[in-house]
Amino acid sequence: MASLQWLLFTLSAVFVLGAAQYQPTWESLDSRPLPQWYDEAKLGIFIHWGVFSVPSFRSEWFWWDWQGAKDKDVISFMQANYRPDFTYADFAKDFTAEFFIADQWADIFNASGARYIVFVSKHHEGYTNWPSKYSFNWNSMDVGPNRDIVGELASALRSKTNLHFGLYHSLFEWFNPLFLQDKANNFSTQDFVNSKTLPELYELVNTYKPDVVWSDGDWDAKDTYWKSRDFLAWLYNSSPVKDTVVTNDRWGNGVMCHHGGKLQKRKWENAMTLDKQSWGFRRNAQLSDILTMEELLATFASTVSCGGNMLMNVGPSHDGRIEPIYEERLRQLGSWLGVNGEAIYSTRPWTFQNDTRTPGVWYTSKKNSNGLDVYAILLNITRPLVLGAPKPTDTTTVSMLGYPGNFQYKMAAEGMAITVPLISLDALPCKWAWVLKLTDIMN
Repeated sequence: MASLQWLLFTLSAVFVLGAAQYQPTWESLDSRPLPQWYDEAKLGIFIHWGVFSVPSFRSEWFWWDWQGAKDKDVISFMQANYRPDFTYADFAKDFTAEFFIADQWADIFNASGARYIVFVSKHHEGYTNWPSKYSFNWNSMDVGPNRDIVGELASALRSKTNLHFGLYHSLFEWFNPLFLQDKANNFSTQDFVNSKTLPELYELVNTYKPDVVWSDGDWDAKDTYWKSRDFLAWLYNSSPVKDTVVTNDRWGNGVMCHHGGKLQKRKWENAMTLDKQSWGFRRNAQLSDILTMEELLATFASTVSCGGNMLMNVGPSHDGRIEPIYEERLRQLGSWLGVNGEAIYSTRPWTFQNDTRTPGVWYTSKKNSNGLDVYAILLNITRPLVLGAPKPTDTTTVSMLGYPGNFQYKMAAEGMAITVPLISLDALPCKWAWVLKLTDIMN
């Protein structure tokens, strides 16, 4: 990832697939409907794993920080811990993955309540987590674990879960000579694209059939250099995943938020990471660097309320472990969704995203046979609880997901005042962020 900020990626938001043939123009590609499964999913898991997981210092941009940006802390780290002639390629033999058991990962991701995953098949370092024919001796079969990581994970997820399998792929590579020569030629040549980027993308899609193709590393050159429109036209028209695949909008300099949709007007994704400092695993991470459940649910609630999906990142260790703190967060989120998933999956943004009077309240909505249910996600429970956005009718009911019975309420000067009963800790349906279901609301 290029930034530690939460990144918003926009996608098309039409929900009925058609049989159109798409042309390699942005006007035509932008008209493609978004597969319905993606909008309904709401939660995905991002997994950053590669050779950068071996030094596991600073971030997944370690190689660039060391030999591109010449970061003093990274240089000092290398001088203190490795011999003077050590190269980045020397890390690959220690990308051992001996504790990587794809079935265990599948169990953890499934327990999180996520509906899809996006696995980093290749980051900007160029190392491929599959035995690519286009990455000789710099792939997971030739050096390191000697395994097809992408293939093992795809097989486990498809046999053990109903999660959609997606892949991240970096268009460029920091230090690939072919890319550097194209760059020196002001991208008037396309040797890197023709011999590396495009062959890898076609190989990934044809071999592993991902339902998400998550592109990155596009910013140096325009989409004409990357031949992005030609690839996307094939992906949407002829590929084995043409009816199910979703893509983001990183396909060339100037493309982001201009093609594939625009913020709020179309479907978007909040890519964020549990470790506030890195997308890859860090051995020196502190507990305070890891998002708390309160922080995580605040992000999740605001994202879904505003029509987005949350893509939550974890970084496994070099030997294939998902650290207990990450597993705990994933399972805690799954536990919360086990109670409150009705307010998340397949919902739509309501008239209001957050409450007009009480902070820390986010709304979603869902159609029912008689009209519309509105869900108020309370990051905190306050007494008295006055909600300014919803206007009740004579038949409105208020209940808490996972808790029996209805709550009393009365009309307020603005909205409604809800009487939240005193509930003992052991009777609360969940530990964080409680959801009120409102029926027959006026607006």
